[in-house]
Amino acid sequence: MTAATPANFVHLHVHSQYSMLDGAIRFKDLFAKCKEFGMDTVTITDHGSMYGALEFYVAARKAGLKPIIGCEFYVAPTSRFTKETKASGLLPYYHLVLLAMNKNGYQNLMKLASIAHMEGFYYKPRIDKEVLRQYSGDLIALTACLHGEVPYKVGHDKDMKAAANAARELHGIFPDRLYLEIQENGLEDQAEVNQGLIELSKELHLPLVATNDCHYLNREDTYAHEVLLCIQTGKTINDSDRFRFSTDQLYFKSPQEMHQAFAATPEAIANTVAIAAQCNLHLEFKDHHFPIYQTHDGLTLDQEFEQKSRDGLEFRLEQMRQMGTLTPELEKTYRQRLDMEIGVIEKMGFPGYFLIVADFINWSKDNHIPVGPGRGSGAGSLAAYCMKITDIDPITYGLIFERFLNIERKGLPDFDVDFCQDRRSEVIQYVQEKYGGESHVAQIITYGSMNARGVLRDVGRALAIPLAEVDKIAKLVPERLKITLPEALAEEPRLQDLQKRDPQVKELLSIAMRLEGLPRHISTHAAGVVISPKPMVEYLPICRGPKGEVLTQYAMKYTEMTGLVKFDFLGLKTLTVIERALRLIEKVLAKRLDMGLLPVDDEKTYKLLRKGDALGVFQLESSGMRALLISMQPELFTDLIALVALYRPGPLESGMVSDFVNTKHGKMVAKYPLPQLEPILKETYGVIVYQEQVMKIANVLANYSLGDADNLRRAMGKKIPEEMANEKGKFMAGAKANHIPEDKAEYIFDLMAKFAGYGFNKSHSAAYALIAYHTAWLKTHYPVEYMAALLTSE
Repeated sequence: MTAATPANFVHLHVHSQYSMLDGAIRFKDLFAKCKEFGMDTVTITDHGSMYGALEFYVAARKAGLKPIIGCEFYVAPTSRFTKETKASGLLPYYHLVLLAMNKNGYQNLMKLASIAHMEGFYYKPRIDKEVLRQYSGDLIALTACLHGEVPYKVGHDKDMKAAANAARELHGIFPDRLYLEIQENGLEDQAEVNQGLIELSKELHLPLVATNDCHYLNREDTYAHEVLLCIQTGKTINDSDRFRFSTDQLYFKSPQEMHQAFAATPEAIANTVAIAAQCNLHLEFKDHHFPIYQTHDGLTLDQEFEQKSRDGLEFRLEQMRQMGTLTPELEKTYRQRLDMEIGVIEKMGFPGYFLIVADFINWSKDNHIPVGPGRGSGAGSLAAYCMKITDIDPITYGLIFERFLNIERKGLPDFDVDFCQDRRSEVIQYVQEKYGGESHVAQIITYGSMNARGVLRDVGRALAIPLAEVDKIAKLVPERLKITLPEALAEEPRLQDLQKRDPQVKELLSIAMRLEGLPRHISTHAAGVVISPKPMVEYLPICRGPKGEVLTQYAMKYTEMTGLVKFDFLGLKTLTVIERALRLIEKVLAKRLDMGLLPVDDEKTYKLLRKGDALGVFQLESSGMRALLISMQPELFTDLIALVALYRPGPLESGMVSDFVNTKHGKMVAKYPLPQLEPILKETYGVIVYQEQVMKIANVLANYSLGDADNLRRAMGKKIPEEMANEKGKFMAGAKANHIPEDKAEYIFDLMAKFAGYGFNKSHSAAYALIAYHTAWLKTHYPVEYMAALLTSE
């Protein structure tokens, strides 16, 4: 037989790594295999779910392959709501492969995959014929493996009449889009079933299609796949009753192998190409889908946003007047800054986003749910401060709005919000009730994968190796984040020695390396929540999480790619501690303290910190941080902001921290290569600590807009040579226009590039320094109540 050409066979039944603990095919390896075989089309049909569908689509396109998105569904024999058992004589479900022909078909797949999880779950996520009829449009159906309804009635029930009726019913649901699926896989019942399906094909004039139900990539992966099934079912390889496939042929066969296997039915091979030609899915990722915020009094989003921002500014200015800190010049600065921010936010189309975030934060505050003062670059927005999204004044601390949002960087705003850990779920429930319930609000899924130590333990259990022995081997893997088994072997001579000496360890490592990194289970992202304007299933499939919560089936990156807007609801234990301390203090004082009105210049608090007495103080309690407190001797709130930014491996290793401390104490003189740098770097004693300082230097010396300066800051952080070369040319030209000597300009650019890699987001640092200060203040003035609250929380 001649070598296969790219278009003469397409695999249409493939289980990827997202057929969890059943499929063992990684996308990257699959695409490489397609290229090796000269195949230009690739399919995914994972069991019951679409967890990896969008990731697969994007990666296949990037690899230059045409992706076909499908799913092997579990179909309940009667209703998806009925819980049948085998004792009733009925199977709990049959299999059915569905492939999307276009975007409408893809959306129908998402709806079916969501219904399977949300309504039909019984051991497996199931659909039924009722919803199949409803959402069958633009889907091609294949009758699946031996567990498909038609093949099952042929092979297991030996009832050709019932099989024919089942095929007719499916053809009624998928007119001219149903194919009888035959396989040549070495399974004992398969030949008999194939013969029955060929007879049905002639009798009912239904086309045949050849597939291989691929569960692993290469034939030599068969044993590792058996171990994977043992991990899934909690059995060991020695158990006689374990679930297994009695064949070694469920691998990704070459077109030549498939042609040889189906020589008697060449039309079944030809139909794979005909089906692939009908499946042309094109997805675009340009639009953002904002939740629908109901404005008040007939106002537009822009009008309500502007009104709330300006009203909020008046409230904040009045607070400053009462404290005697507002001058006419300063008031003018606030008003101009807010005008600028409103203009940018409205131009970028984000008023609705600000209104939604302000709504759930202010609802939380009204319901006495503690909310953090801010987190991340969002604390740099005055509009956010006015709307009480944040509680740290960006102008007082020189925080830059453009680090959060700017016209030049067309990204979405992203407020990370800290809530009291105990009551975070109440906020999510409020958002669900406000924006349309479970069908419009979902948390984001994450996938627990089999990491180096975990996969050794899983495989060890499946191979029936005693736990103590496996544990010893697992503990030889160096404790490093994201370390892989090949890396562990390269680094640890004792592992290499065991691998050479002990055949059992050699087998354990060999299988574990084949399975390492595969997804093992689903869990819930610590923060991410998406809210959709139309029902969520219009944009992505959903499922239930471990605690019954609604989850997206796509991980964060791909959820965001759909255009849905992510909101981050983080649980912060320290806010819970502060709230408990305030309640205890209220019992003693018979009055509630308002932490928002605390002055940040309390000398007793700084004295406590200078002694290094920071156990239990947020962000400052590690031994290294306490030592730094003693050497730095903080006196001002800006010192605490710097502390939070500096205590990280990069700055500590680079010598920045010792320069900062020595200059603060007069042991070194702050160096400013140009006088223009002194106002920017004075608070950090001449050291570039913050990303915002890099932006400000580019703005002042080289006429960058702050938005462009943010792009420069990002380029320096990534250290991409071409980008850096472009930015350097632009910086040098700007500096030249400002009559700055070329050698000085070059020196400063290189200095910025060096420190930008270590630079920290000042907005985040300032917000977290405020929580640190609050906990230190409570420890100083109410040590009994604060420590009682802390111990209760621990």
